[in-house]
Amino acid sequence: MKRLSGWDAVLLYSEAPNVHMHTLKVAVIKLDDLDGRHFGVEEFRQVIRGRLYKLDPFRYRLVNIPFKFHHPMWRENCDVDLDYHIRPWRLPEPGGRRELDEAIGQIASTPLDRDRPLWEMYFVEGLANGRIAVVGKIHHALADGIASGNLMARGMDLQSGPDADQDFTTDPDPTRGELVRSAFVDHLRQIARLPSVLKYTADGLVRVRRSNRKLSPELTMPFTPPPTFLNHMLTPERRFATATLALSDVKQTSKHLGVTINDLVLAIAAGALRTLLLRYDGVADHPLLASVPVSFNFDPDRMSGNYFTGMMVALPVEVADPLDRVRQTHDAAVKAKEGHHLVGPELISRWSAYLPPAPAQALFKWLSTKDGQNKVLNLPISNVPGPRERGRVGGALVTEIYSVGPLTTGSGMNITVWSYVDQLNISVLTDGATLDDPHEATDAMLQAFVEIRSAAGLPTELTVVETAMAQVSER
Repeated sequence: MKRLSGWDAVLLYSEAPNVHMHTLKVAVIKLDDLDGRHFGVEEFRQVIRGRLYKLDPFRYRLVNIPFKFHHPMWRENCDVDLDYHIRPWRLPEPGGRRELDEAIGQIASTPLDRDRPLWEMYFVEGLANGRIAVVGKIHHALADGIASGNLMARGMDLQSGPDADQDFTTDPDPTRGELVRSAFVDHLRQIARLPSVLKYTADGLVRVRRSNRKLSPELTMPFTPPPTFLNHMLTPERRFATATLALSDVKQTSKHLGVTINDLVLAIAAGALRTLLLRYDGVADHPLLASVPVSFNFDPDRMSGNYFTGMMVALPVEVADPLDRVRQTHDAAVKAKEGHHLVGPELISRWSAYLPPAPAQALFKWLSTKDGQNKVLNLPISNVPGPRERGRVGGALVTEIYSVGPLTTGSGMNITVWSYVDQLNISVLTDGATLDDPHEATDAMLQAFVEIRSAAGLPTELTVVETAMAQVSER
């Protein structure tokens, strides 16, 4: 047994019928080099069954504390019904990008069952060019982006050598008395840690007071994001869209402009959001406030838990000139990083340990029903470096990886960029009310990148990278 951290628990409490707190990982897999061997859902279940002994979070089951006396715990090494957790799915013809994206949106639209380990996988057949896709659905309380990436690496053959089928011992259910006693002891530990948390907070406040840094002239502390079509009460439906850029083109552009890849990703998002704001709101005259996740634990062996915080970046969507937008995005990101370190990257994570479960759940449930503007942020945007070498599943080559985080209360869009070998893969998740078609967002991001390269004097004919979905879309 191990207890959820306060931050893990917040990601659990914030779930509501219209706010699903799971993340998605999508792997497209090429079957051509299996020498005619059949690889279906049963064979895939066997692959995962042979690796469960080293995929620890897949064996965790949530255990609530009586009277909500403390944050829940994970019961480790529980039984896993792979017939339930690994499910078949078949795409309609022609099995291209849109068909897969629509299936992923449907998969994302339902919450995970809390009476079982908080993950599911979908074995998707019918993809064009003899490929399949595996869609992993993992609750955010179980793992953040870094941990999910490490978990994915454990599930793929990134290292040579056969996998041994090993057993693990199933842990017994704890008694109510054991849960209450453990919670009481942990509360005492939290009280003992309180002086260090107060000192950490005080030091951050002192640094902030001494600094003259602000997000932007329009967005100062306390943060007040502008009202937009993105921000409203969410619907339970989820819609998904993807696009792919060549990582070499992105690196060339960022080097040419003297900015980081993360700066460029944010500038591309800012250009796309400007297009969408003008289309849906008719105006784009104020910066948007984006929450950019920043990890403070990069342990390559960590496969569970959440060790990140949100860095608030003002996106200059009001700027029409692409190069000026890149420059202002870079400046905003630098200021945000400075402010983030001034406050202290672990501030929210440390205080979340003291959040009482019952009031927290009631608050998040109430917020999920409010049809007002989000008073904290406009949308989350993530840029995660993925594996630099190609992985395999059951001997079959993984050709593409896409990832996206959840929608948060009041924010109808999440943009997640995940690099994989030579690809920069863009994923956009929306609810059913934000956009007519989520591919409007991915198309706008591709166009924003072309505009930046054109303004910088770089070739606008982009490098084509191999993707099964792109090949079908071009036909």
